[in-house]
Amino acid sequence: MTNPRAKNEDLTAKARIRNAAMDLYAQQGEERVSLRSVAAEAGVTLGLVQHHFKTKSGLREAVDQLIIEYFAETIASVPQSDNPREYAAARDAAVAAMLNQNPNVVNYVRRALLDPTPASTHLLDVFLELTANEVRWLRDAGFASTNRAEAEQILGLVVRQVGELMLQPLIEGVWERVAGPADGGVPRLRIEVAEA
Repeated sequence: MTNPRAKNEDLTAKARIRNAAMDLYAQQGEERVSLRSVAAEAGVTLGLVQHHFKTKSGLREAVDQLIIEYFAETIASVPQSDNPREYAAARDAAVAAMLNQNPNVVNYVRRALLDPTPASTHLLDVFLELTANEVRWLRDAGFASTNRAEAEQILGLVVRQVGELMLQPLIEGVWERVAGPADGGVPRLRIEVAEA
């Protein structure tokens, strides 16, 4: 699997700025991060940040695109299979592994999708478009049923891939309070969407 972020020494200033913004937004939330702090984190001037991204909104859109690239490249890396269930399981496992390896992607997505501001809906819209394209491809390739509504399949895929991401902190918090050290590791959440 490729890393859309690449190594810092291989990056242009524009990419270093975008990566620094993703890291800071993931840790603190976009509303708490100034362009000046992004510039400091990236080791560039504020003027260079403004030259490349113009506004904070332009920088957020670049970060959103990076997040989508993480998902798109991960999904594209899954080998084709003649078995739809195997392919779906491999795709979900690849996304889970990518998220496990990239905690700032997890934190950024969590913040963006749970924050009800109009600006945060951009990532959700782009993520839904990516998912809809994946579902259409699965349906056309015969890997997904055409008897179910496309909207249900999109929702199911989003919930499987992002539901754990949103709820795992709750699971961990509850487990810390109710389980003793002898109870072992924190259970992993598994979510499915049932037909209406």
